[in-house]
Amino acid sequence: MDDLLELSASIIEGGDVDKPFNRITNELTEVADGLAVVESFSHSVVVDSGDGLVAFDASHANTGSAVVEAIQGWTSTPVSHIVYTHGHADHVGGSVAFDAAFDDIEVLGHENVQRRFDRYRYTNDWNVLINARQFGGVRGDFQMGDGAPEFIPADTMEPTHVIGNHESVTIGSKTIELHHARGETDDHLWGWMPEQKWLFAGDFVIWNFPNAGNPQKVQRYPIEWAAALRDMASRRPEILLPAHGLPVGGADRIEEMLSDIAGALEGLVSDVVEMMNGGEVLDSIIHSVRVDPNLLAKPYLRPLYDEPEFVVRGIWRQFGGWWDGVPSRLKPAPEAQLAVELATLAGGADRLAARACEAADNGEFRIASHLVDLAAWAAPDDREIHGVRAEVYRARRASETSLMAKGIFAGAVRESKAIAEGDV
Repeated sequence: MDDLLELSASIIEGGDVDKPFNRITNELTEVADGLAVVESFSHSVVVDSGDGLVAFDASHANTGSAVVEAIQGWTSTPVSHIVYTHGHADHVGGSVAFDAAFDDIEVLGHENVQRRFDRYRYTNDWNVLINARQFGGVRGDFQMGDGAPEFIPADTMEPTHVIGNHESVTIGSKTIELHHARGETDDHLWGWMPEQKWLFAGDFVIWNFPNAGNPQKVQRYPIEWAAALRDMASRRPEILLPAHGLPVGGADRIEEMLSDIAGALEGLVSDVVEMMNGGEVLDSIIHSVRVDPNLLAKPYLRPLYDEPEFVVRGIWRQFGGWWDGVPSRLKPAPEAQLAVELATLAGGADRLAARACEAADNGEFRIASHLVDLAAWAAPDDREIHGVRAEVYRARRASETSLMAKGIFAGAVRESKAIAEGDV
């Protein structure tokens, strides 16, 4: 019953980061009496209320059916309620399968979930594109417009019970407190069952560095995120159930975990705001602010999805707007025009590409990327230069740790590879 709790304890206590803890098995594990988790993308955490099952999140459209099947293999009791921890596609899309399998489901969600759904439908093609790139799946033949798939299914279940800042609900014999806090999203809820001391953290805990700086997504809220984690920790939960990664048992272990994540975010905010108040520009801040490497080495804080540098940019955006403080970038020349000027000064776009190769060979990937982009903009149809660009970004991708950086650099590889091979 508690093998997942034992696994997470061994990883946290032993620091064994080679053990798998962000898994998509679509298998259900009972964690405690009447409490189970289906490990999926994202998880669905299920509580037996004594009068129907309460599912925290419904997973993705692609995994919803498998999640439902796992739940039905655990018990014949139907799902009566779904709680959306927030409206991201991987938490709500699977509701279509739940709706098909169970009757009269009540869906609880924050009041901003519906606004999110409306925004996703308004910007559907953009969301399909950036998520495909983020997770490494953009193909050269990706079609925008009428050919793009739905980012969230048209029949995704919408909240029928709207939650504001806080509400305590009784379902069957169970009391569940639902608390709103901004963090990864502005529509996030976390759940607390005070009698059982079970904490449903949603994406406030993902067993990776917090997704508080995603370079392709809307604003995140690290200050409120950290405050929510402090609030959770103060309740001394005995089981923590995240939407990604392993459940965690033990009040001391959970408190340390939540406090570490909160502290990492608080440190970034404090350092960035201090430098902003001192008049520093974004470039200086990005290359100065760091998280303690000992924190980043913890199994639940490794920067394998988002990373601190991106969070720094998000903090700047939240407090400082989109301008980075460099006058020439307030109203810049077109990048291709600047690239042609610099290529002329360098003696040709091929010289820029050659220097980019040298820099990449020396592991200087930041400057190599600047130079090879300039070369490609200056000679947009040069297949040889785009071949170089593809190789530079292939090497850079291999050197990165975060999925977000890897996805974007892989997109650059595909973009130039298509030109180099004459596919566009």
